[in-house]
Amino acid sequence: MTSQAQTALNLLAEEVVGCERCPRLLAWREQVSRERRAAFAQQEYWGRPLPGFGDPLARLLLLGLAPAAHGANRTGRMFTGDRSGDFLFAALSRAGLANQPISRDRVDGLRLKDVWVTAVVRCAPPANKPTPLERDTCLPWSVRELGLLTEVRVVVCLGAFAWDGALRLRAALAGSDAPLPRPRPRFGHGVEVGDGAYRLIGCFHPSQQNTFTGKLTEAMIDEVLRRAQEIAANSA
Repeated sequence: MTSQAQTALNLLAEEVVGCERCPRLLAWREQVSRERRAAFAQQEYWGRPLPGFGDPLARLLLLGLAPAAHGANRTGRMFTGDRSGDFLFAALSRAGLANQPISRDRVDGLRLKDVWVTAVVRCAPPANKPTPLERDTCLPWSVRELGLLTEVRVVVCLGAFAWDGALRLRAALAGSDAPLPRPRPRFGHGVEVGDGAYRLIGCFHPSQQNTFTGKLTEAMIDEVLRRAQEIAANSA
């Protein structure tokens, strides 16, 4: 089962990487790859859309906003190579969901257990702000991805944009005519919503703006991951 799931996810990843549906994002990710940050001037940037990665039998899905221009857009792996990823993968390691707390590049030996990491938008956006059209254009990739991750029971939404994306994803999985819930559940750290196949949990995004100011602490993200594991275990 694992090999079949991984094969299907690999095929999807190839499609994602070749996506050119959003002209603004295509132009930006390629511009960033040419005009590299000085610290990474000698490195070759990925500069393409990013597929998710992790355990194909994961019960937890971590949903972010989009690849960082000089992080995942450089390294070619979600949340890899920037401060947000450093904070996130250290937390996953403490929770027993990653074999190491470090994320530097695609071949650094990082392996995830029972968790899949992805994002609402698959390309680095200017100013880290995708448009609503770009968000919606990327949604079918997430629908197909989650359809292949048949064991997922909990979606941890890293920030308000991911929360909104997860609500749209749940509606899309329910059917083309399924509306978003009304009133729409408001994002908040530790907020939970949903029943049935997937439960959503809100978590402040592990950006430097949040982690350096104490808005998101190690204890806070550890508690969210603990709660997500608890729900997943009870949903088996």
